[in-house]
Amino acid sequence: MKRKALSTLAVITLGVALSACGGDSGTSPDEAATVTGPIDIWYSNNPEEVAWGEAMVEAWNAENPDAEVSGQEIPAGTSSEEVITAAITAGNAPCLIYNTAPAAVPQFQKQGGLVNLSDFPDGAEYIETRTGDRSAQYQSTDGGYYQMPWKTNPSMIFYNKDVFTAAGLDAENPPLATYDEFLATSQTLVDSGGVQAAIWPAASSEFFQAWFDFYPLFIAASGGQQLVEDGESQFNNEAGQQVADFWAQLYERGLTPNENYEGDAFADQAAAMSIVGPWAIKVYADAVNWGVVPVPTPDGAAPEEVSTFSDEKSIGLFSACENRGTAWEFLKFTTSEDADGQLLELTGQMPMRDDLTTTYADYFAANPDYEVFADQASRTVEVPNVPNSIEIWQTFRDAYSQAVIFGDADVASTLDDTAEEVNTLATDD
Repeated sequence: MKRKALSTLAVITLGVALSACGGDSGTSPDEAATVTGPIDIWYSNNPEEVAWGEAMVEAWNAENPDAEVSGQEIPAGTSSEEVITAAITAGNAPCLIYNTAPAAVPQFQKQGGLVNLSDFPDGAEYIETRTGDRSAQYQSTDGGYYQMPWKTNPSMIFYNKDVFTAAGLDAENPPLATYDEFLATSQTLVDSGGVQAAIWPAASSEFFQAWFDFYPLFIAASGGQQLVEDGESQFNNEAGQQVADFWAQLYERGLTPNENYEGDAFADQAAAMSIVGPWAIKVYADAVNWGVVPVPTPDGAAPEEVSTFSDEKSIGLFSACENRGTAWEFLKFTTSEDADGQLLELTGQMPMRDDLTTTYADYFAANPDYEVFADQASRTVEVPNVPNSIEIWQTFRDAYSQAVIFGDADVASTLDDTAEEVNTLATDD
C-alpha cells in the first residue's frame, strides 16, 4: 500500500475549510437515512483495491437495478485528503469514499462533510459487532461514528534474513525484542552485514511520518496508549521518553540516517529492516528473503502482548449524498463477511473484523505468511480522534525531528514543551 504525502497546502486547507456540504436540504437524519437511488463512490487507486471495488459494484448492480452504484478511483491530487477536502467544500463529494484517513475525520466532520453513521437505526450496532472493542477508537468526541473502520495494515518489523546471516546473526530468531538487543543487532548489521543502515524510516517532516517510526513503538511500549487521551498528551510519559531516546541513539550512532533515501532502502538492501504492514509481503516477495517480528519494546514483551499502530483506512459516508439509504446498504454489502474475504484475497490487507483469524481460517492456512499480521491486527491502536488532529501530528513531528532525528534540542524538555502545545490544540474546538 502506498503512503501518500499530505502537502503543507493540504494541512492548511484541512485546518481552515469550514463550509458545510449540501445534501441535507432540511431533511431529518431519520428521513435522509431511508432515501434510495443511484450513488457514486470513490475507492483507492492501487490495482488490487480497484479490482475489488469494481467487483463489488458489479455484484451490487446486478441485484439492485434501481439503486445502481457508479465507482471510480479517487481523483488525482497531492493527496487523498486534499481531494476530499476540496470535494466537501464544493459540495460534490461522492456518497462513499473507501480511502478515508482517521486522522482527517475530525476536520471532515468539522466541515459538516460526514454523515453520522449512528443515525442509521442499526449503525452503531453494525460497526461495533463487526469491529469489536476496537470500534471505540473510531468514535468522535460526541459519541457518534463518522467513519466505518474498514481495513488495517498493522505495523511490524520486516528484516532481511540474508543480511542477518551475513552479519553472523540468527536469521530465524533475530535478537530484536528489547531496545538493547535491537541497538546491538543494528550495530552488528551496519558493521558486518553490508548495509548502510540498520533501519531507515523517512526523515522528512510530513505529519504522518511519525506513524512509521515513533508511534508504533510508543503504542507497544505504553501498553496501547494513543498519542493523546482525554485531551492530555501521553507521549511525554516514561514510555514516550524511552521510545524517543531509543530512536535518538539509532540516529546518534549513525545506524539510522537522518536524511531521506531516494527509492526503497529495504528493497535495495541499503537497510536491513523496515517498519511495514502486510502489504509488504507482495511488494518484497521476489526481492528480499524476509522475516517478520513485532516492533521492539523496552524490556522485550511477549509477541502476543505487543500492540502496534493500525495504519487503518476507513469508509466515510459524505453529507452531499442524497440517497443515503442506498449508501448505507452498499457500505454494509461491501463490509460483509463475503466482501471482506474478497478484500483479503485480493489485497492481503486485514479487514477490521473482530473474528478475523477464525472467519478466514482457510485463507490463513493457505497463506501462512499473512497469519502473523492477522494475529497482530487484533492488537492495534489508532490515531486519537480529537480536534485539530492533523495540526497536533504536525506539531509533534516538527519537535520530534528537531530533537530526535537531528539532535538539535534536548529530548525530554522538547517532549514536555510539545505536550503543552498539543494539550491546547486537543481541547480547542
